[in-house]
Amino acid sequence: MIDRDILSSLIALAKRQGVDYADIFIEQRRSFSGELEDQKIERITTGIDRGAGLRVILKGKTYYAYTNDLSKDNLFEIMKTLLRAESSGYEPFTLNALNPQVDFNISLPPDSVPSERKVSLLLNADRVARATSNRIKQVKVVYRDTVQDVVIVNTSGEYVEDNRIYTVALVNVVATDGEEIQTGYEPVGGLVGFEIFEENPIEEVAKTASERAVMMLSARKMPGGRMPVVISSEAGGTMIHEAIGHGLEADLAGQGLSVYTGKHGQKVASEVVTVVDDATLPNKRGSFRFDDEGVPSQKTVLVKQGVLVGYLYDRYNAMKEGKQSTGNGRRESYQHRPIPRMTNTFIEPGDTSPEEIVKSVDRGLFVKKMGGGQVNTINGDFVFEVQEGYLIEKGEVGEPVRGATITGNGPQVLMSIDMVGSDLGFAIGTCGKDGQGVPVSDAMPTVRIPEMVVGGEA
Repeated sequence: MIDRDILSSLIALAKRQGVDYADIFIEQRRSFSGELEDQKIERITTGIDRGAGLRVILKGKTYYAYTNDLSKDNLFEIMKTLLRAESSGYEPFTLNALNPQVDFNISLPPDSVPSERKVSLLLNADRVARATSNRIKQVKVVYRDTVQDVVIVNTSGEYVEDNRIYTVALVNVVATDGEEIQTGYEPVGGLVGFEIFEENPIEEVAKTASERAVMMLSARKMPGGRMPVVISSEAGGTMIHEAIGHGLEADLAGQGLSVYTGKHGQKVASEVVTVVDDATLPNKRGSFRFDDEGVPSQKTVLVKQGVLVGYLYDRYNAMKEGKQSTGNGRRESYQHRPIPRMTNTFIEPGDTSPEEIVKSVDRGLFVKKMGGGQVNTINGDFVFEVQEGYLIEKGEVGEPVRGATITGNGPQVLMSIDMVGSDLGFAIGTCGKDGQGVPVSDAMPTVRIPEMVVGGEA
C-alpha cells in the first residue's frame, strides 16, 4: 500500500525528534453487505476504504491524525505537523518484519464468492424463517463480510503485516399471535470465510431464531423474586464481557473508572472462576494474528482461581504503568486511535457436568439465551434481559418464561458462583467503546449462581 522505504523514513523522522513512541497504521478494507427485510433485498453495499493513522506519543501525551491521501508528501506533512518538526533531513532505519505466532485457516475467502450466492443466503434464511410458523410476521436478515489488510510500523523498528477476514450473518424475526409480540435473534460469524455456512447453515440459524420467537409467545410470565440462576453455556459470555471484562481494560482501571481498580492480587471471584482473554483461538470473531499496534496476539489470564492477576493493556497504557502490552490495543479503523479492548473473553470450563448443575437446583431460572444489558463499570452493577429462559423445577428444566431480567453486581456475582460446568459456548458481537466498534466473542460454561434478583411478574 505504501512503499516500505517511505514508512521507514517517516518513522526515522519521528525517532529523530525524541518521541516516546510513534507508529503508523495503514489499512485497506474491502467489504460487502446485504440486508433483506419484508421479503425484499433492501440494500447491497460494496466498497473499498483505504487510509493511514499516524500517532505520536511525546511526554506522555498522544497526538493522532488520519488521512486517506497516502501520497508521500501528505504523509510527511502530517508527521511533521504532529512532531512540530521543520526539517526532513534524516536517514531511514531498518524495519524488522515480525512473523505471526498463530495462523487461521480460511478455506473460502468471501471475496471469491459471487454476490449471487450471498444474496441467495439472505433469501433462503427468509424462506425458512417464515415457513416455521404463520405467526412469523417480520424477518430481517443481514450478511456482511470484510477483508482487511493492515501494515503497522513503529519506532521500535517493527514492521507487521496482517490479513483479517470476517464473515457474519444474523437473523432477526418478529412473531405475534394477535396479542403478544416476541422477537427472536440469532447470529453466526467469526474470523472466518464463507465456509462458516457449511458448519452453520443459514437455514438452521433462521430456524433457531424463528422457533425462539414463536415459543416465547406461549411462555408464561416470569415470576420475579430472589432465586438460584443457572446460566447455560448456550447463553454465551455476555455477562462476563460486561460485568468484568470492561472493568479489566487498563485505561478504565487506570483512571479509577473500574470497580477492579487497584485490586491486583486480591480475591475478586469464587475460587472456581478463572477468566481469560485469548485472541489466538482459531477463527473466533475476536481473534487476530497481531493487534492494531503490531503486538502479537496472546492469551492473557485475568482472574486465576478467583484472584485478579492481570489487566488488558495497549502500548500507551502499558508505557504509563511500566508494563508490557498484552496485545489488546484495538481500533475500529485507521480513523481511530487504539485503546485497550477485549478479544475473546471467557470463563474457563470446570469439571461439573451441566446436567448435574441443573439437578442441584430445586426451583430457579435457567437462562438459555441472554439479551441486551447495561453495566456500570465503576461499581459493577448490571441488568440483563433474558431472551430465552425456563423455570427449573425439582432439578429439571421446565416450562419457558418470558419477560425475565437478571440484576446484580459483577463482583458479588463472581464471588457467589459455586458450580462451573465442563462445557463452553461462545457468542459473537461488536463491542462499543469510546465511539468505536470492534469484533469480539465471549463465552461461559454452564454456571450456577445461588441467588440473584430476577425481574418479572410481581
